Amino acid sequence: MAADVLMCGGGGGCAELTPEEERVLIRDIALASESGTKEGDTFYLLTQRWWQHWIEYVNQDQSNNMNDGPSLTENCDSAGSITLRKPSVIDNSDLINDSASEESSAGFEIHDTLLEGRDYVLLPYEVWNQLYVWYGGGPTLPRKVISSGLSQTELAVEVYPLRLHLLVMSKGDRTTIRISKKETVGDLHRRACEIFDLNSEQVCIWDYYGHRKHALMNDMNRTLDDANIQMDQDILVEIINTTNGSVLGGSMIQGNGFLGKENASVVAEPSKLNPSIVGNLSASRVSPRSFGTDLAQSQSLTPGVRELESTSSVSGVSTRGSSGGLTGLLNLGNTCFMNSAIQCLVHTPEFAKYFREDYHQEINWQNPLGMVGELALAFGELLRKLWAPGRTPVAPRPFKAKLARFAPQFSGYNQHDSQELLAFLLDGLHEDLNRVKHKPYIKSRDADGRPDEEVADEYWANHIARNDSIIVDVCQGQYKSTLVCPVCNKISVTFDPFMYLSLPLQSTTTRTMTVTVFSCGGTALPSAYTVTVPKQGRCRDLIQALSVACSLQHTEKLLLAEVRNHRIQRMMDDTLILLSTIKDDDHLAAYKVSKFEKNVIYLQLVHHCRGQGAGDVHNASEWKPCGTPLLSVISSNDGIKRADIQATVQRMLSPMIKNKAGQGGPASDRCSETIAGNAQTDSSVMSKDCSSPKPDMSSSLPLQWVDDNNKCTDLSARDEKVVRLPSSSSMLVAINWSDELLKKYNTQCLENLPEVFNGPVTKKARSEPLSLYTCLEAFLREEPLVPEDMWYCPQCKERRQASKKLDLWRLPEVLVIHLKRFSYSRSMKHKLETFVNFPIHDFDLTNYVANKNNSRRQLYELYALTNHYGGMGSGHYTAYIKLLDENRWYNFDDSHISPINEDDVKSAAAYVLFYRRVKIGDSLVSNGTRSGANYNVP
Repeated sequence: MAADVLMCGGGGGCAELTPEEERVLIRDIALASESGTKEGDTFYLLTQRWWQHWIEYVNQDQSNNMNDGPSLTENCDSAGSITLRKPSVIDNSDLINDSASEESSAGFEIHDTLLEGRDYVLLPYEVWNQLYVWYGGGPTLPRKVISSGLSQTELAVEVYPLRLHLLVMSKGDRTTIRISKKETVGDLHRRACEIFDLNSEQVCIWDYYGHRKHALMNDMNRTLDDANIQMDQDILVEIINTTNGSVLGGSMIQGNGFLGKENASVVAEPSKLNPSIVGNLSASRVSPRSFGTDLAQSQSLTPGVRELESTSSVSGVSTRGSSGGLTGLLNLGNTCFMNSAIQCLVHTPEFAKYFREDYHQEINWQNPLGMVGELALAFGELLRKLWAPGRTPVAPRPFKAKLARFAPQFSGYNQHDSQELLAFLLDGLHEDLNRVKHKPYIKSRDADGRPDEEVADEYWANHIARNDSIIVDVCQGQYKSTLVCPVCNKISVTFDPFMYLSLPLQSTTTRTMTVTVFSCGGTALPSAYTVTVPKQGRCRDLIQALSVACSLQHTEKLLLAEVRNHRIQRMMDDTLILLSTIKDDDHLAAYKVSKFEKNVIYLQLVHHCRGQGAGDVHNASEWKPCGTPLLSVISSNDGIKRADIQATVQRMLSPMIKNKAGQGGPASDRCSETIAGNAQTDSSVMSKDCSSPKPDMSSSLPLQWVDDNNKCTDLSARDEKVVRLPSSSSMLVAINWSDELLKKYNTQCLENLPEVFNGPVTKKARSEPLSLYTCLEAFLREEPLVPEDMWYCPQCKERRQASKKLDLWRLPEVLVIHLKRFSYSRSMKHKLETFVNFPIHDFDLTNYVANKNNSRRQLYELYALTNHYGGMGSGHYTAYIKLLDENRWYNFDDSHISPINEDDVKSAAAYVLFYRRVKIGDSLVSNGTRSGANYNVP
């Protein structure tokens, strides 16, 4: 029999309990406690891992009879053959988020993505208390039972109370608290006063969601749930001067709800990097048999995961606003990318009308490219919920389940690209709703000199013969693609459909870098070159640009190094080093060396100058590092002789030998002046070799070899004595520049190594914002195909790197424009934060349409867009949407919806833009305001 448990009663006596007795006792306690569960009761979180261990321990006698038939009570008399060890103390540490707990004053913070039945179980107080008496441990994680649902009659355990960020305007203090959404405004007010040690009569609190004053929270009896307070939002604590009613601290809230500039640093930017908590299981329902009955009847005693499929059972919060179409979507865990795209489609008037009518007759149940109608049905059902009366946020679990089934890349709860989801969704809905049941095979013909209008209409007719749906009717357009063979000038014209336009952002993706190039062979003075390289490039890009700038010979290569404190700090021999790791105030040097020499040692020459006031020339302490180190290679095949080192150093210094005729001027004044200007010129300025006097090989230089232990060896003698080879592939040689030696050499070019970038300190700003029209022109610009995507020329019968030109030919009713902010490579992801000035009204594409037979103006108006905040993979998506019947913009941030000004729609976060064609004949244009007749949603 397994080890017994001691049960100590109130009188101090202890009784031994077998695993079976533990099981029966816990079962009876659970049944008794849950039968009377009411609002305000306390449940406790227990890690699923420990609970499962205990379940297996108390059921080990029935382990041999486990099957799908018998219940737990039927196995009570069975004998087991395997003895399991009793669980150790309760350890809930895997539920705790240590980093969040350190930053919060709310005690232990649990992870935001926990699921009941997978990560934890909820135990009534009596059950938890009995287990705690037996086993001890912790930490204790109590949670209250609250009423939930539309009727407030369902009971739920509030696993995730509201997490609020309290901000004090005048002091700049902030803290994070946890508070139940069933607590009142008065409770929150009292907590704030206690935390910040404030007089309650001088404090008022504001709903400060998104750093805007939405409402003064002065109804002390109103619950936070009724006040529409959201998870992870800000609460502004204002200290009022009772003498004149003004806000202490001299800061006033402007009309738009933002703090004045002088106090902008008081309130930090609201976090956009952790949006998932809003949509997580913030409450777990409590049913009369959710724990005790399972305990009595289940073999494993493990309650199943309670799915919250109905909207009423989710602990959502009503959105602000009273009009239809203002229903939010709960974040299920990093599903903001999905929520933002769905809201834009749902608020497309043509789709809203279509899916609210009987669209079932158009579902293509047999389309092998579709999803047998399931995606269309799931989207239609979700759209109807979002347009239904009421404001309770919808949990899109059924839709996400369908999405994950047909697009496994969107399964789980990782962040994804909103545009990629949108592309899949539009294509999937099209195939599910394709009116063409049997697609005919049609072979496209080349233009062969026919008029463009004829060819375009033929291509479009062929496309419609195979693809005919509401998605095609609304979102698909047509562009003209022209390919020209660079060899035979063969022209190929095709007309292809498009669902959206992906426009490149012509932004500051490059940076200028200044690097000084040294010629180790003694052929030229150092040259400073300023080159342009990709901002997110690598060292190989910089080396390639420098190689062109300095006319690098095919027998040479460049060694890139960072110089600091007059020595080489690091050799940047890894060509994959990111240029972003090189700062503007770093100092870089590039050394020309022979590419083909083998068995060489890199000789680094560092310079020492006498300190001011130095008397003893031979005293090493009087010499200080100075100048820029030089680098060369020296063969080590037959050992390295002192004479070899002397010759190598003299060759390196030869361009700096002073001309005997000139008192103090370098032999190459003309060349050094040209080089000095290179730092301010384009990389097209090349280094020029300069003739200089040959070094006097009979004389010797005051050189010392500094080994790895900082021990110095004199190398001044020019003899054939072999120097012991260093253990590494490089050796450090120092030269002491005496006054006598400085009379022979001009070392001025070694004194100052320029910084990588020494431009004016200004904010990154464009003289003119990047226009959406500019992005469109870049998209339509003629350019050669990349080598990996060459075109097969039917005339040459070979693949050619043809030039490609795109033109818009036929525009859709709804034009979706994707701004390509994200770039991907095998080892790098990058986001462009470029601000794009896109028109909200009167987006005129008339001049960009190649079909000149279409005489009507091509005017569009913005009605929706998605935004992306933050970095790659960890950002947050929202949507700005205009309710066309109200002519008013709203911010859809998952479950939270708030009105915004039209002036705030434009930002650097804009990602996918939704434009709708303006019907000139039916709609009036007046100061950017349209008549609403054509925009009402039924």
